[in-house]
Amino acid sequence: MSGLQTIGMALKSIKGNKARAFLTMLGIIIGVSSVIVMVAIGQGSTKAVQDQIGSLGTNVLTVSITGSDVTFKEDEANQIQEVNGVEAIAPTISGRVTVKNGQTNVYVSMIGTTSSYLNVRNLQLQSGRFIADLDHENHSKVAVLGADTAKNLFGLGDPVGESIQVNGTSYKVVGVLESVGSSLGTSGDSTIIVPLSTGQRLASTTDIESVYVKVENENIITFTSRLIEQRMSTIVGAADNYSVSSQKDLMEAASSVNKTMTFMLGGSAAISLIVGGIGIMNIMLVSVSERTKEIGIRKAIGAKRGNILLQFLIESVVLSALGGLIGVGIGVISAQIFTLATGTTIAYSVPVMLVSFAFSLVVGVIFGVFPANKASKLDPIQALRYE
Repeated sequence: MSGLQTIGMALKSIKGNKARAFLTMLGIIIGVSSVIVMVAIGQGSTKAVQDQIGSLGTNVLTVSITGSDVTFKEDEANQIQEVNGVEAIAPTISGRVTVKNGQTNVYVSMIGTTSSYLNVRNLQLQSGRFIADLDHENHSKVAVLGADTAKNLFGLGDPVGESIQVNGTSYKVVGVLESVGSSLGTSGDSTIIVPLSTGQRLASTTDIESVYVKVENENIITFTSRLIEQRMSTIVGAADNYSVSSQKDLMEAASSVNKTMTFMLGGSAAISLIVGGIGIMNIMLVSVSERTKEIGIRKAIGAKRGNILLQFLIESVVLSALGGLIGVGIGVISAQIFTLATGTTIAYSVPVMLVSFAFSLVVGVIFGVFPANKASKLDPIQALRYE
């Protein structure tokens, strides 16, 4: 019997038991589609985070004070500006404040900083102006609102020129920022920016928490980072008291976390493929029992062990292949529905689709060998007597 005839017989057998064949393939379908959806969501999240971090500028360094007993003042932070390769710096202090307009209250992040923050962080103004050097020098009670903060307090109206209450004190709104979205689970739009001196008063400290540093050239960011580390060691001492990180470091860390989560989710979904393979093996064993007499007749008229083995193995592979193809289709459609329903970014991976499909074939071969081998070893005389 030729290979095509064997495949034909396998398809005929599957067609004759459509419901059983579908239930047999169900585990493979769920497994393949789950792997594709999980990996697409995971890779989409990785890409979204990298894009968000990258939008902040790949030539930006963040100098953070990590020592709990370390004091770091503004004049010390300004020494970083003297390092070769540094274009601009923006010292910051942060905290949480209650902002009120009329009867509307919001609890948002507060950032106290200087006029260079807008340029260093690559931000854009929606309206009004940003913090000026004079505001910092005069301890002015002025504020720039993040996009979400402005919307929550003023709706669709323009807040520039209006007054708000920050922790019970009146502040004048001088500007509104364009939306920057979220990064690493934190919204960059639910914020209020005030002059550094004013922010220090709100946070009840004269220290600087971190300094954003814009490097002249992306190509020298590693070299400049080392120079800044040397300067910081002379200012605050031990390396445990500070850290210097780049957007690239954040991207790599976020990518590593997301890849680990994607691998775990994909691995969990892949277990369904193993379960589906066990289902195929069980159904094929049942099929062998049901067709014992047919096997005996085929052997009696000259069919060899290899023919019987191949027939049942092909049936198993065809079931897993069909399940794999359907699973790929359902996986792609499900991922698309998910992104439309949630707005989450997804990224399809053709290699993952191919590997999932190939794995479904391998599962069919592995779990089809045992029942196929059992069928091929049946004694033709005993098989013909089977009832």
